Amino acid sequence: MSFVYSPSSELSLPILGQIVAAFGRRFLVEFAGGEILSCVMRGKKGGAVCGDQVEIQRTTFGQGVIKTILPRSVLMYRSDAFCEKLIAANITQVVIVVAAVPSFDEELINRCLAAAEDQSIKALIILNKADLIEPTRAVATSLSLYRELGYTLLQLSAKMDVAPLLPYLQGHLSVLVGQSGMGKSTLINALIPAADRDTAEISVALDAGRHTTTHSRLYHLNKSSHVIDSPGMQEFGLHHINNTSLAWGFIEFHPYIGQCKFRDCLHISEPGCALVWAVQERKIDIRRLGFYRKLIASRGTSLR
Repeated sequence: MSFVYSPSSELSLPILGQIVAAFGRRFLVEFAGGEILSCVMRGKKGGAVCGDQVEIQRTTFGQGVIKTILPRSVLMYRSDAFCEKLIAANITQVVIVVAAVPSFDEELINRCLAAAEDQSIKALIILNKADLIEPTRAVATSLSLYRELGYTLLQLSAKMDVAPLLPYLQGHLSVLVGQSGMGKSTLINALIPAADRDTAEISVALDAGRHTTTHSRLYHLNKSSHVIDSPGMQEFGLHHINNTSLAWGFIEFHPYIGQCKFRDCLHISEPGCALVWAVQERKIDIRRLGFYRKLIASRGTSLR
C-alpha cells in the first residue's frame, strides 16, 4: 500500500498499530491496511516487543515514535538473576521447535512449557527434520512423554512438507522458540516464502546450529493466523516465576501440590513429599521431577 505524506497538522494525530519486527530499540509498526512505519520508543523507555499493540505518532515520512504500549494479554519472556529478555506479546500459542540433529536440550523444552503454563497459553512441540528417519525415531520415543502429558507432539520435515502444521496455527498468534539449528527459519520460509529468512548449515563437528535469526519478526498466514519467528536461544531463564508457581508449570504435578507433609515443601528431599511418592508410584515420570529440581537449583536453592 502506498503512503501519502500527511500535512504537518496531521502528524500529531495518534495511530494504533502492531509491532511486527523488533531491532533492539527500533521497531516496525504495521497499521490497518498494511502500512508499515519505522518507529523508535519515546525517550529512553524500552520494553516493547513483537506482537505489542502500540499507539504511535508520525514524525516524518515513513517514521514515527511509539508513545504508548497498550495493555497486553500475555507477555512471554525469559529472565536470569540480572536481566530480562522479552520474546513476544499477546501470543496465544508457543511452538517449541526441536530436531534430532543437531542435538537439543530437553531441559529447554521443560522451561518453555513451564513458561507457557505460567501464562496459561497453549504449547505445541514440533519434532522437525523427520526426513532424518533413524535419529528422529529415537528422539520421538523419548519425547513421547510429552504427548502422554497432553501436549501435541508433531513430527514433520520443514524442507519437505509443512502442511501438517497448518491446522495447529489457525486462529493463533504463535511464537516459534528453540535452539539455533532446529529449523525455525526453514519452517517460516516454508509457511511464508516471501519471508526469505536466512538459514545455515549445522556444524556436525560441534553438533550445533549457527545463529542466523537476529531479530523477531511477525508474519501473517491469514487474517486470523500469525506467526512470530524469534532468534535461537540456548537457555530459557525463569527467575521471574517464584518457586510455588514453578511447580504449577508442570501439569502432572497439579494433583499433588498441597498434599506434602510440609506446606513450604520444595519437592527436593523433604520428608513426606507427595511428588516423590507420585514418582515412586509411577504417576509422575522421574525425568520431569529431575527437570523441576534443576530449575529450582538454578535459582540458588540447594538440593539438600
